[in-house]
Amino acid sequence: MALTPELYDLIVRIVDDRVRDVKVAREEYERLRESIAKLAEAQRRTEERLERLAERVEELTEAQRLTEQRLSALAKRLEQLAEAQRATEHRLEALAEAQRRTEERLEALAEAQRRTEQRLEELAAAQSRTEERLEKLAEAQSRTEERLEKLIAALDSLRVEVGRLSDAVGFGLEDIARVVLPGWLHRSLGVEVDELRREFITIGGREVEVDIYGEGRLKGERVVVVGEVKSRISESDVRRFYERVYAPASEDLGVRVVGVLFGYLVHPSARRRARELGLHVVASYGA
Repeated sequence: MALTPELYDLIVRIVDDRVRDVKVAREEYERLRESIAKLAEAQRRTEERLERLAERVEELTEAQRLTEQRLSALAKRLEQLAEAQRATEHRLEALAEAQRRTEERLEALAEAQRRTEQRLEELAAAQSRTEERLEKLAEAQSRTEERLEKLIAALDSLRVEVGRLSDAVGFGLEDIARVVLPGWLHRSLGVEVDELRREFITIGGREVEVDIYGEGRLKGERVVVVGEVKSRISESDVRRFYERVYAPASEDLGVRVVGVLFGYLVHPSARRRARELGLHVVASYGA
């Protein structure tokens, strides 16, 4: 509690009254006054110290406030750091999971690579076997080509022999046709012809050799007989004779043309096509 002037005066009066009442000595009074003065000085110093203490307390209060502000900021920063730490932990967990998946994928890739290498080894072995087979096939092909060349040479030789034989048989069959066909033409078609021969005739602006050619009459009308002699007569033979000889001869010769094919063996399809085209097919065994 501070010693005010009023309190000081009151104390002095009380002391004075007390001194007068008890009739204390002057010296004691002086000593009392000195004590009071000392108390007043001590009080002053106490007040100064209290003022300094108040200032210090104010400074401490301001420092406390600043400290609290800094602590609040620090708490916020710590909360942010904690949140960042949690986010970092989440990211680390995600990275760990991604790493685990990556390792699994790497293991799967390693397994796939192992299977691929195994397949490549198998393919290499198969390729080696294939190359061996190809070498064997190449050798076999070489032997086959050699045999084929020999066969071709033999076929060429055979073709020459068959051509010679065909010519011999053909001319023999033509001789038979020249003897047999006049009677067949008369009996079957009513055509009178004196002679049949091999002949060159000009039709369609070109010279064509025919196996059978003869001039005759049918009911007083002049006719020309043209024919082909083959050992085997097929449908294609009939069609070819019609297109090459009979049709152009019918247009160019200016007379009625009788077309005949003569042979040892006649296919049924050849007979059908001959009827469709207006031709006659005669087998040597049925003439």
